[in-house]
Amino acid sequence: MDIWEFTLLVWIGSFTAGFVGALTGLGGGVVIVPLLTSVFAVDIRYAVGASLVSVIATSSGAASAYIKQGFTNLRLGMFLEVATTMGALIGAVIAAFISVKALTIVLAVVLLYSAYLSQQPRPEQPENESTDPLVSYLKLNGTCPTPNGLMPYQVHSVPMGFSVMVVAGVISGLLGIGSGAFKVLAMDQAMRLPFKVSTTTSNFMIGVTAAASAGVYLARGYIDPGLSMPVMLGVLPGALLGAKVLVGAKTKVLRIVFSLVLVLMAFKMVYNNLSGGI
Repeated sequence: MDIWEFTLLVWIGSFTAGFVGALTGLGGGVVIVPLLTSVFAVDIRYAVGASLVSVIATSSGAASAYIKQGFTNLRLGMFLEVATTMGALIGAVIAAFISVKALTIVLAVVLLYSAYLSQQPRPEQPENESTDPLVSYLKLNGTCPTPNGLMPYQVHSVPMGFSVMVVAGVISGLLGIGSGAFKVLAMDQAMRLPFKVSTTTSNFMIGVTAAASAGVYLARGYIDPGLSMPVMLGVLPGALLGAKVLVGAKTKVLRIVFSLVLVLMAFKMVYNNLSGGI
């Protein structure tokens, strides 16, 4: 395979990754890392470096469109970023004391259960439900566009959502994987946000986290311009297309796509564990 064929195939794969990442809120790294390591035999460290660039591109491309369209809850995203940052620091500290292989099996089971949860019908919010004082104080409630106009929504269970975000950060710090799945689940299941708000806010948050991590990989020389450039150029238009598709997509379809990606992530983690790598 010559350099042009390699670049074209990486671009096609990256375009798909950007599209899926924008739709699900998981970030393009879910597809990019296994694609580069399994199909193109790229060293995992350079694959992760290129993945971080792709996640920033996904977030920048999709998040800007989502913010303009009014889906992303910026105040909530910045508040929860505090939790994921704390968790990432904790994960980095305890990484040397935990069996990562055992942890990956546990996380795979959690992902499969999460895929099941995301398909379960969620009870409608009662109209007379009281507002959480903490939510009111932080002004976290918002509105999102629907075919019938703006729909107001309430944020619930902030302490629980914050706690899940800490766990998401710990997992990211321990395993070096994106924690978008747990971010979406925390906002969708625990905080009971509309699914489109959950995925778009997750996209925004992932970009902030990846930007910090990318600096470390760049300093260590693990971001190769020859690899990262076609990845970024593929992910960005894919993310923009995904952002446009999400606006008109049905929530039920988005949940199915989200669940399928979670299942694939779970099996990938188990496969990597059994084959001796993560």
